Amino acid sequence: MPIVTFVMPSGRVVRIEAEVGESLLAVALANDVEGILGECGGCLACGTCHVFVAEAFTRVLPPPAADEEALLDFAANRRTGSRLCCQIRVSQALDGIVLDVPGQD
Repeated sequence: MPIVTFVMPSGRVVRIEAEVGESLLAVALANDVEGILGECGGCLACGTCHVFVAEAFTRVLPPPAADEEALLDFAANRRTGSRLCCQIRVSQALDGIVLDVPGQD
């Protein structure tokens, strides 16, 4: 099973074994990752699952769709590597991915 690492705003690091095919939002919620709310349940309607994907993995992921880009435009702290974890499915290629959870600004 691929390992997903979340680095939370507090600095706490959590490494999680994730099921292939599961959304990163589901992984985060099932493991109480602080800062990931997923208020819309993963329906691409809120942006409360914003993460920063480590640069090495931005090339592995497909680019964000237009709907995801539109929501990310509202993120106050958007930067290179910003993604919504509800839109990323775990795959073996993502083994070792590191996701920084932005703090509330």
